[in-house]
Amino acid sequence: MGSSLNPRRTIEELKELRALTSDENGAQRVAFTPTWVKAREFLRQRFEGLPVEMHDDAAGNFWATLRGTSDRELLMGGHIDSVPNGGWLDGCLNTLAGAEVMRRICAQYEGRPPVTVRVVDWADEEGARFGKSLFGSSACSGNLDMDEARGLVDKDGVRLPDALKEVGIDFEKVKDCGSELQNAAAYLELHIEQGPVLLDKDLPLGAVLGTFGVERHAITFRGQAAHSGSTPMDRRKDAFLAAARMSPEVYEIAKRSGLGVCTIGSCTTKPGIVTSVVADCRITLDQRHLDAEILATMHAEAKAASERFAMEAGCTVEWERIWHIAPAPFDPELVNCCDEAVKEICGVSHRLPSGPLHDAAEIAMAGVPTVMMFTQSLHGISHNKIEDTKEEHLAMSVAAFDKLADKAMAWIKAKA
Repeated sequence: MGSSLNPRRTIEELKELRALTSDENGAQRVAFTPTWVKAREFLRQRFEGLPVEMHDDAAGNFWATLRGTSDRELLMGGHIDSVPNGGWLDGCLNTLAGAEVMRRICAQYEGRPPVTVRVVDWADEEGARFGKSLFGSSACSGNLDMDEARGLVDKDGVRLPDALKEVGIDFEKVKDCGSELQNAAAYLELHIEQGPVLLDKDLPLGAVLGTFGVERHAITFRGQAAHSGSTPMDRRKDAFLAAARMSPEVYEIAKRSGLGVCTIGSCTTKPGIVTSVVADCRITLDQRHLDAEILATMHAEAKAASERFAMEAGCTVEWERIWHIAPAPFDPELVNCCDEAVKEICGVSHRLPSGPLHDAAEIAMAGVPTVMMFTQSLHGISHNKIEDTKEEHLAMSVAAFDKLADKAMAWIKAKA
């Protein structure tokens, strides 16, 4: 067994996995389904023949561990599950790249690296079946809301605890997996960008600064139903008018924030008929930023704007928080290591935040120094069967991720 890295092998394994777990509509590796179990077995086979220990923890996360001369651990992770009809690279690039880096480390150090090296496949990152993202990593970090998760059901009425039981997981014990992070000294994750930033800059790779925090709310404007023919324009209490004015305003809020984004994702009106002024209009607002203070300002500005628009339209407004997660900045020193690794392979790097959430955010919030590396997404599209990345960029990502692993091992040793 040679000690050289083989990124081409990772690309071929990605294609094998696509053939095994996809159909004409895209990837079907939804967590806790038979296809996911098949994908897991495919991943497990990548480690056969290596001097590693493999096991599934209490939350169903898969671990492959190469013991080193130090108990301090370098973790490389990601997820092999997908959304229904998903892309061929979302998630599985990181786990299969981790397997290739593990092979190289095994060969170079004859099975005994200077730190313990582990690859983890987190269970149900996507949350596609039960609507709860980051299940396995949040159980490991201790952030999983057990009461909320216990009540989750899928579209067929199957409860999450029952689905877990089908694959050998005892829901009430899932947080026991937190012990897996006891010796974790660094966590690395490679992922396709899923957006157009690197594509627009014509760059293959980038270093990720952290994952956005999220403020997600339902905003309900309440006016008064009235006949659309007999009610003069200046006498209306039109809830839709107030809500509609929020759309350009959230774009201005996002523009002032710098890196932030704001999205009105849904709109529902009552009574919802063509012959009535809108009495109630409910919109949903998703706001994201890497800086907690700026995110709070974005939220405050949106709330103030909604109150102003409500008053102008003769309406009232109510806010209901749907969800909140704090920003998860990554370790600055590991971000530097990632930046250097990308430059060594590509000659140039770019630092960018992640709008989507990732398991890396949970591990960072658990106190483990963390960094992510992105590779370019063609079309800037993910969660879609047309998701793609140039093979040359995939090869570069595996090579750069390997260099990052070496830098992280040296960083861990220096911190000891």
